[in-house]
Amino acid sequence: MAASLGSSLNFISYPPSTTARPASSAASRSYIPVRCGAGSRSNRGPLYKGRILSTEAIQAIQALKRAQRTNPSEIDSSISSTISRLLKPDLLAAYKELLRQEHCDLALRVFSSLRLEYDSPDLNLYADMAATLARNGLTEEIDRLICDLENEAAIQLDGSNSKGLIKLVKALIAAGRAESTARVYRLMKRSGAEVDDYLAIVLSKGLRRFGMKEEADEVEMELHRLSRGILDKQQV
Repeated sequence: MAASLGSSLNFISYPPSTTARPASSAASRSYIPVRCGAGSRSNRGPLYKGRILSTEAIQAIQALKRAQRTNPSEIDSSISSTISRLLKPDLLAAYKELLRQEHCDLALRVFSSLRLEYDSPDLNLYADMAATLARNGLTEEIDRLICDLENEAAIQLDGSNSKGLIKLVKALIAAGRAESTARVYRLMKRSGAEVDDYLAIVLSKGLRRFGMKEEADEVEMELHRLSRGILDKQQV
């Protein structure tokens, strides 16, 4: 089985993260209040990071929560009609805000549509969803989420998605989801994903904690092979 992993593990140098300077309270107060009434999309303002959402994102969140509260039997049709009008940035913002408010059911439904906006899975979105579900004790939903991920196209690991994979694996291990962790491991091998040694260590420890000795040994053997190769190059 180790041979199937081959050279799928590799070292990746991540670019240093930058910390954005928080907006001053004065700047926040100067922001024009969002109107929740109907308006032209041509007048939509920029989507800001943080908790300041566009008019469309706020309207969508309010409509979804209202539909869930007053007419839950038709929530699916309400969600479909509401989110179909959103552009990708607004849809993403609504999803993240629902996660922040821990409206897990609505966030999951929005996430189903949001996934269609990406050519390959964004693992950061999956990691945030898994962590929120874990905080709310919805562990079975985590397993369904990972099953959906396994059925997606092969994952592609650029800098952001590599960090998302680490976040996802750590969230699954923290939630105690053994089979979901194994599914992500199999997905990594199937995709030929290149990951760094830190993820290999986290993954091997998690698999071993779950009693998956064979898989943990495989990851550790590959990590040892890579480490040996790095040392050999340094001695040349």
